[in-house]
Amino acid sequence: MLAKLKRQKSYHLMLVPGVILTFIFSYLPFYGLIIAFQDYNPGMGFQSPWAGMENFQHVFNQPNFLRTIWNTLYMSFFKIALGIVVPVFFALLLNEVARSLFKRTFQTLVYIPNFLSWVIMAGILIDILGSDGFVNTLLGVFGIEPVSFLGSPSIFPWTMIVTDVWKGFGFGTVVYLAALTSIDPGLYEAALIDGANRWKQTIYITLPLLAPTIVLMSVLSLGNVLNAGFDQIFNLYSPVVYETGDIIDTYVYRLGIQQAQYSIATAVGLFKSVVSCIMVALSYVLANKVAGYRIF
Repeated sequence: MLAKLKRQKSYHLMLVPGVILTFIFSYLPFYGLIIAFQDYNPGMGFQSPWAGMENFQHVFNQPNFLRTIWNTLYMSFFKIALGIVVPVFFALLLNEVARSLFKRTFQTLVYIPNFLSWVIMAGILIDILGSDGFVNTLLGVFGIEPVSFLGSPSIFPWTMIVTDVWKGFGFGTVVYLAALTSIDPGLYEAALIDGANRWKQTIYITLPLLAPTIVLMSVLSLGNVLNAGFDQIFNLYSPVVYETGDIIDTYVYRLGIQQAQYSIATAVGLFKSVVSCIMVALSYVLANKVAGYRIF
């Protein structure tokens, strides 16, 4: 054991800076979780009086909190579902493109939005989907009433879902294209000899062989079920759409930063972290059992 550690000394030394930074920024802040169990006063710091579970009881008695949980689950579910379906569909289409130049060009174009932050994307989407944006201007040309994509409570969640999928599906497409390249071409040749057209080849060869990757990506996405996209929604929502657009992260931000209710905000954040931790653990267990994927 010591001999092995000695041989790998340089690798362990390379890990030291990352371990130190992770400890400082990810583990030391754990001490601050006691705020969730206190009637926190910034002047008294961590010596504030204990409140036990009162903050959690107060949170769960708030109708706004239950609404934000529903909004978070609703948007997360469709983001995860469409985030699987759209990349698979596009990868299958892109895989049929014979010219490599066109294939690489389309792959690059759909992948570019993945590199842009939501601050930049929000500005672009406001210009496109705003009341005076490109889309509503185009609708006006055809005599159609403007659509309030960012100001209608009923439309806003789907605006967030569609734009999130549009921004991120390029990355998923790369993953599935890589999986498609691992399929033995001999299977398609044999199917062609048996008279199978491209549609039947896709149904009986491509999709079954792509299924383990699809299942793996779906299961690993479970860990993000309570992460509906703070950056995206924070940069695009407004009080008009709080009813359907407010999620747990934006709710915590308003409580903790804008309203200075530190104890309650920490309680909400702790609740979300515990549930997310359970979902992450569950996702890896399922990934191991269903797709044979293991980390350790």
